[in-house]
Amino acid sequence: MSKNVKAVPTSDYDAVVNTANKYVEGLRIGDSGPIAEAFHKDAIMYGFTNGELLGGPIENLYDFVKENGTAPDITTRLDVLAITPTTAVVRVDMENDAIGADYNDYLTLIKIDGAWKVIAKVYHQFDA
Repeated sequence: MSKNVKAVPTSDYDAVVNTANKYVEGLRIGDSGPIAEAFHKDAIMYGFTNGELLGGPIENLYDFVKENGTAPDITTRLDVLAITPTTAVVRVDMENDAIGADYNDYLTLIKIDGAWKVIAKVYHQFDA
C-alpha cells in the first residue's frame, strides 16, 4: 500500500535557497567568508573560466573571489531543480559576476546534521 506523504517540508526548500544565497552574496561583496559558510569544507568545483578548466578543491573559488573582488552588479535566479530529504540540486543563473561574465552554476547540496551544505559546484561560463 502506497503512502501519500510529503517527504520534504517547505522549510527545507527555503534552507536550500538560503544556502545558495550565501554563495551569491559572497560573490556580490567579494568575500569568501559567506561562501565558505555555504560550502562543505571538502567541496569540489569544476568548470571552464575563460576557456581554461578550473577544477578541484573549493579553495579555487575562494582564490577567484580574492583575485577578482566584488560583483556589485551581479544578478541571479535560483531554481531548486531537485530535492529529497537529504540532497538537493540548485541551478544558479548568473549574470555579470566580478569579471563581467555570465554563468550557469549547478550546486549539489547535502543535509548534514540538519544543515544544508554545497558539496559540489559545476558550472558553464558563457561567452561575453
